[in-house]
Amino acid sequence: MTSQTNGLNRRQFLKSSAAAASAVAMPMFVPASVFGANERIVTGHIGVGGQGRGNLGRFIKNAGAVCDVDQTHLAKAAKMVEDKGRKCKTFSDYRELLDQADIDAVVISTPDHWHALPTIHACQAGKDVYCEKPLSLTIGEGRLMVEAARAHKRVVQTGSQQRSAKNFRTACELVRSGHIGKLQTVLVGIPGPNHPGEPVPNSEPPEELDYEFWLGPAPNRPYNKKRVHYNFRFFRDYSGGQMTNWGAHHIDIAQWGMGTDDTGPVEIVGEGTYHPKGWHEVTETCRITHRYANGVELIVGQKQKDIPTGTTFVGSEGKIYVNRGKLRSEPGEIVENGRNDGDVELYVSNNHVQNFLDCIKSREKPICDVEIGHRSATVCHLGNLAVRLGRKLQWDAEAERFVNDEQANKELMRDYRSPWTLKS
Repeated sequence: MTSQTNGLNRRQFLKSSAAAASAVAMPMFVPASVFGANERIVTGHIGVGGQGRGNLGRFIKNAGAVCDVDQTHLAKAAKMVEDKGRKCKTFSDYRELLDQADIDAVVISTPDHWHALPTIHACQAGKDVYCEKPLSLTIGEGRLMVEAARAHKRVVQTGSQQRSAKNFRTACELVRSGHIGKLQTVLVGIPGPNHPGEPVPNSEPPEELDYEFWLGPAPNRPYNKKRVHYNFRFFRDYSGGQMTNWGAHHIDIAQWGMGTDDTGPVEIVGEGTYHPKGWHEVTETCRITHRYANGVELIVGQKQKDIPTGTTFVGSEGKIYVNRGKLRSEPGEIVENGRNDGDVELYVSNNHVQNFLDCIKSREKPICDVEIGHRSATVCHLGNLAVRLGRKLQWDAEAERFVNDEQANKELMRDYRSPWTLKS
């Protein structure tokens, strides 16, 4: 990342929106908790809509500030904290929250197109980060997020909380220990889009919403109530549909079970369908095959009768299916008998939030470290792109580039709307 501070102090820097949106080389302060202080870790929450308020509830003992571009969301979130008998700072601009020296870490629960900039800026400001999945909107963003975390020695947890559930860990340990024989195929099932239906005319944004800031780096579009808040996930400007929503969860478990947290597929091919009237921009159905260097195929199916929702590992001697609250195998004794002495033991976390808080103190990597989240999101983005381009893609997972396909490589990063920018 390149320095853009030009001698300004942090407060002056943040007052310039164009400069504040650029990358900064060094954190301006380091929170006390980094040095092992015994004080309560204080979290600031960026994006406090539906999922954001859910995360706020999980961090409620730590919450000290909230930020949202929707004043209704902001008021509800602040009340949640104040109802616990504590004062709560409120902000409409996340950069002002990052300027607070008493905030140790931030929890980012914004739409996907607002994941990269707050994460990178938080790392530069000396804050640790819990960022919702999918980690990024594009593959290029994800790599810059990893680089920022490493450059500034930040703890960055991806909100793929299935990694902190015992049944998912058990499934992956059994697979990686050979209990289903040689792994051959992994099936990931995702649901169809739950978009609210027929479009409505564009309109003026409601007074409580700073729509210009909500758009941020995304293209300038007229306000439409069926594109904002929860509905952002069905439009390419802001998200990648159920592939990056539920797929980010189940593909993350597939990557864990395959032992490919630091890499990805080498070949991707897929097909899908879209809404016949164009009510949204993401797939209605799809079937995508990711082939890995060792020959294992990860097949992602949306509304495919032969692929159940969740993650299914298929081996030469059996299969294991895992989903929330579910773990079963064929034959059944694979799960019933459990692990053996000497089997693979994976990272143990039984609480995703607590794991993040513990790692803030220990400075160890969390269970779904930023690199892991980036690699899982990459598989999602690759699948969406293969369907959209309608051809087989060759992927160099080390270089994170498509092989002999410049059209596809142009999709690795999108142009940001001024004044927002990422410098690399």
